[in-house]
Amino acid sequence: MPNNPKLRIAIDMDEVLTKFNKKLLEQFNDRHNQFLTEQDLSGTKLRYLFTDLQPEIEQIIFEPSFFRDLEVMEHSQAVVRELNERYDVYIATAAMFVPTSFHAKYEWLIEHFPFLDPMKFVFCGEKGIVNADYLIDDNAPMFREFRGQGLLFTSPHNIDETHYPRMNNWLEIRDFFAKM
Repeated sequence: MPNNPKLRIAIDMDEVLTKFNKKLLEQFNDRHNQFLTEQDLSGTKLRYLFTDLQPEIEQIIFEPSFFRDLEVMEHSQAVVRELNERYDVYIATAAMFVPTSFHAKYEWLIEHFPFLDPMKFVFCGEKGIVNADYLIDDNAPMFREFRGQGLLFTSPHNIDETHYPRMNNWLEIRDFFAKM
């Protein structure tokens, strides 16, 4: 990867750096005596499978500590560290959708990605405001207003999306940027 300080890469958190769905399903299954797996979310999100339980699902997610102990996505730390050495790396999380998550997300980033500059953490809503060359995100609608190139990080809910280049894991992201 060549040194290109002008190239900016924005990275989403949930289902890109974190295993958001794993914890959500664990807590949902415990509370509702279910046995759902991530495969059950293929092409959809939990809130769409159980529209009648949406308030309970939101209660889980809006718990201030929910985001604090999410598991780290495999290889994300090593690859983000490499990218950060060569490019301007920003974390762009749509935290406005869950305002109670700010503190937990910030602490999580400081713990798991201490090599990143906290001044490059962007807590936003729609990501069209993010000024970057690339946005790595699992949520394809975030690319609509984004001016750079969206890279779709595979998650069960986006498995049917075909409009954006897909990255199945962090090693693929490493390979993608190594070709630049």
